[in-house]
Amino acid sequence: MNVQKINYSETYTVRHSVLRKGKPIETTKFEGDELATTVHFGLFDADKIIGVISVFEQKNNTYSQKKQFQIRGMAIIEEYQNKNLGTLLIEEAEKYCKNENAHLIWFNAREKAVNFYKKFNYKIFGKPFEIYEIGTHYLMYKILM
Repeated sequence: MNVQKINYSETYTVRHSVLRKGKPIETTKFEGDELATTVHFGLFDADKIIGVISVFEQKNNTYSQKKQFQIRGMAIIEEYQNKNLGTLLIEEAEKYCKNENAHLIWFNAREKAVNFYKKFNYKIFGKPFEIYEIGTHYLMYKILM
């Protein structure tokens, strides 16, 4: 297994099968995917992409930290889930953010993923909220500096 930078369009297949199953493929494209300040990582088993994570330089006004990054679209295809492989993606995203002198990482976590993120010392901010047609989410964050 290895993690490497990928093009944003390479995230779509995994995002679609895990995060947008049953929805049009167009729903897997996120605003800002193509920006130079956004980076995408793929987790590979040999030459097969099995997981993705995207890191957006994006400020959330909930937080006062100056340089912030948002994690979006983290997904591992079903047959590889629950094997602790998401750790590789989170570690790569955090390493990238630290190299970019980020002060904070934040994201909207699906309810079923909250405990996974807590293992990496991410904290919940506020109350749960609904994202239309996707489900209950929690705003989570981690201060880096």
